Amino acid sequence: MYYNKVAISGVDTSKLPVLKEDEKMELLRKYRQGDRSARDRLINGNLRLVLSVIQKFIGRGENPDDLFQVGCIGLMKAIDNFNTELDVRFSTYAVPMISGELRRYLRDNNPIRVSRSMRDLAYRAMQAKEQLINENKKEPTVDEIAKLLDLPVSDVVVALESISEPVSLYEPVYSDAGDTLYVLDQLGDSSSDEAWLNEISLKEAIKSLKGRERDILHKRFYCGKTQIEVAEEIGISQAQVSRLEKNIIEKIKGN
Repeated sequence: MYYNKVAISGVDTSKLPVLKEDEKMELLRKYRQGDRSARDRLINGNLRLVLSVIQKFIGRGENPDDLFQVGCIGLMKAIDNFNTELDVRFSTYAVPMISGELRRYLRDNNPIRVSRSMRDLAYRAMQAKEQLINENKKEPTVDEIAKLLDLPVSDVVVALESISEPVSLYEPVYSDAGDTLYVLDQLGDSSSDEAWLNEISLKEAIKSLKGRERDILHKRFYCGKTQIEVAEEIGISQAQVSRLEKNIIEKIKGN
């Protein structure tokens, strides 16, 4: 493929140096002390890291050379902002910085324009998400993010979706013994009579469920919560949630 070629942005990738972790830390300390040549050595010694990150962004219609240059900007930001006093590997810090720079570039060059206010809200939501993860050591729900920002849940959902990357219809979502299920396979024709009748039947079946059954169904398949999370919220075991969920699905199928 294109990104495996020897030269990219005029750089001979076959001759790129690779620095050991202790060498990176030593160069970072020298750079902090004012040695500008150490910064250049750090950049050259981490270009392979940039190459590895841009590979997952290839195939979106962007020139790999452009992506490589943008990734290098992210690398330089990582070098300039890395704290050598923290017990963190440089690559652990640099990869998100490089990826973030690439995402910003792709977003700003996206033909579908998102308003500045919407982007600002999305970034506030992402920061709130990181804060909640650090505080609670688990992935927060959209409700929790909205509560922290003191905003309606719908506003947070729309903002986050506005900056999410589009998914190809041919993106595989499941594969078993060579039988692959794609996003396209999960999309139905909502305009057909059969789809319309199925939707009515499903709504009627859900109405027939008891209060707790509807609650479990909503939490699991509308809110996307795990069985363990649902069990904690309604005060039963995960095994009970699993059994109830199976019974609910069977009841809906039978209606």
